[in-house]
Amino acid sequence: MDLQEFRAILGEALAEGGSQHLLRLTDEEIAVLDPESLEECIAPTPRLAELSAQERDWSYVTALRSLVSREVVEVANIDELDAVLRRAQDAATEDAGETPSGVGFDLRITPEVSLALTLRRSASNALVVEQHTSGGVTHAVVYAHSARLYLVERVTAGGLHIFTLASSADDAAHVVQLLVDPFDVADKDGQILRLTPQQVADNNVGRALGEAIDSALVVGQVVLLSDAPGPLLTTYATDRSLWTVFVEQPNAPKGIEARAVGKSTLKRMIRLLLTLPDDPVEL
Repeated sequence: MDLQEFRAILGEALAEGGSQHLLRLTDEEIAVLDPESLEECIAPTPRLAELSAQERDWSYVTALRSLVSREVVEVANIDELDAVLRRAQDAATEDAGETPSGVGFDLRITPEVSLALTLRRSASNALVVEQHTSGGVTHAVVYAHSARLYLVERVTAGGLHIFTLASSADDAAHVVQLLVDPFDVADKDGQILRLTPQQVADNNVGRALGEAIDSALVVGQVVLLSDAPGPLLTTYATDRSLWTVFVEQPNAPKGIEARAVGKSTLKRMIRLLLTLPDDPVEL
């Protein structure tokens, strides 16, 4: 079965059953299941960035144990896994510096894991979302495959990856909207303020937007990654309102629009970023 046929069948199944949670994996578990994705995929792995090389190796073995115990994967050569664990424990005790890297395992993974790993590598485009708060940064990536098939990967600051299959752009946009407006403060639409890159660089954006930027409790960044450079949407959520700054193209001499927005407009802006050529939904 080729990828296009696979997408069509999965999209039809989602259309009948609706969006659904798929699974959760940690940074370390993804590193065990798909090590190449650490370099090739755009989703971050914040937990791994905090570990030394030796700590990573040991965390990978622990992650593999967790995957096996949860029956997410089956290891045919399980005796080798036990041997690696014993060597790692001995090395830690003797401070010998030995780590369990470079050991191969015969892994058989569940269909849910295979599906998530395949969809995050084969999307036609992706919407990358960052939520900045005083507590840290949370990420999400929406991988677009068709009008009825989106993989949503949320990544917490602690490196937990939550995968969801969305059956429509509306459902995927709802996830993004919850990230950029978690306190539900988007109230009503304001007048559009047109800016130039120089005004933004000089922070000459007017009193209302300047106050929103300075007092924002949540700052969101939403960017479309595709073959052609995509637009960028920045959001500033205060305790009373939500402002958006929309940039049509990187380094464009114009096309920057800022405004306070209500819920419907915010959703429509996110929804437009997710629109695919075969999307039947009319805005």
